[in-house]
Amino acid sequence: MLRIPPYQPRAYLPGQFHLSRRRTMTDIADTAAVPASRSTTGALASLSLAMLLSSLSTSIANVALPTLSRAFAASFPAVQWVVLAYLLAITALIVSVGRLGDLVGRRLLLVAGLGLFSAASLAAALAPTLPLLVAARAVQGLGAAVMMALTIAFVGETVPKERIGSAMGLLGTMSAIGTALGPSLGGVLIASFGWRAIFLVNAVLGIAAVLLARRFLPGRTDARGERLRFDTLGTILLALTLTAYALAMTIGRGHFGGMNIALLGIAALGAGLFLYAEGKVASPLVKPALFRDPVLAPSLAMNALVSTVMMATLVVGPFFLSRALGLSEALVGVVLSIGPIVSALCGVVAGRVVDRLGASAMVVAGLVLVATGCVALAVLPGLFGVAGYASAIVVLTPGYQLFQAANNTAVMADVDQGQRGVVSGMLSLSRNLGLVTGTAAMGAVFAFAVG
Repeated sequence: MLRIPPYQPRAYLPGQFHLSRRRTMTDIADTAAVPASRSTTGALASLSLAMLLSSLSTSIANVALPTLSRAFAASFPAVQWVVLAYLLAITALIVSVGRLGDLVGRRLLLVAGLGLFSAASLAAALAPTLPLLVAARAVQGLGAAVMMALTIAFVGETVPKERIGSAMGLLGTMSAIGTALGPSLGGVLIASFGWRAIFLVNAVLGIAAVLLARRFLPGRTDARGERLRFDTLGTILLALTLTAYALAMTIGRGHFGGMNIALLGIAALGAGLFLYAEGKVASPLVKPALFRDPVLAPSLAMNALVSTVMMATLVVGPFFLSRALGLSEALVGVVLSIGPIVSALCGVVAGRVVDRLGASAMVVAGLVLVATGCVALAVLPGLFGVAGYASAIVVLTPGYQLFQAANNTAVMADVDQGQRGVVSGMLSLSRNLGLVTGTAAMGAVFAFAVG
């Protein structure tokens, strides 16, 4: 059983590397320089908008796929790359851009990422062909990777330490709102103005996020002379590894064939080469000691596992409601909206509970709620139908939000100033890999069930 140590500062032997360490004068200056109330509100607004945009851009594009198929006279597998290109770019590059932010300055890179996201959104809206739209979405994914990696990294620089949990809960709420809002907003925009409008909205909101970030985010950077020591080889190896794994989990629609196995082999080889290379370079993309840290290592593993479980439940839900319970498509949509709504409502509350009761205890509490919700989801719908399904989701979703807020707080509260970006990127990556794996696992189960 994994034991999550408290996240309070700890003292270690001289020279021993840990996320938690003795406070230096730089850290004391960081704490003293946390913005005042008005600046904190503005900074959180910019981070919240960035987090909302990264999730909204995924969910809003999904609803446009049938329209895009007709507009470009393309098959569904072809237009599916409008979504896949975005997700692959995020997965492949999120750790690398987090590390780059540590080296060149997180505010500078976040503003650049928001600008790139906005420009790519405009390019997607104006794309005359499907290949150009897919290319624009890949660039948009790069901007979103920067946004996802650095929003969490910025929390420790924008709010006092005793409010980190609340800030993490707020970001979780905004992510849930983006996911929930995408399908309905996308449907309205497509019906009223056409498919190009869904990308124009992202461009406009992205520009607003740029202005907020430039105005309110702190510009402190502690690059420590490492500006030119970016690990290019590690970045390439990690990007190839993650792309191969994501493709292996995506293509085939649950039918694992020779291509999937080959891609998994490439991913395994790439992971081995990446770990070997990181032990040889002077300034690695990911310091090998991070994988041995007593807080980070189990947190990443649990984050991936819990995200896998959550995505599995999301994939199963529509099929169970429509086929087992016989609900219409409209009613399935209504029932499925319960999860995102509850998630949006309880995110901030979960963060405040973490601040009050401590991250370590709330990680355990969140895991217990998730496990209880999964058991309820396996039992109650068969006994009570829709009411049983809804009851299980009402337990499962707050548990996930509580776990996310507590887990992120436990990791980021005492992370070294020069490692916040890469560690935040690793947290986001572990979640994304869990989501990809959960989707693939349920796809394989359904493929096996139908022969």
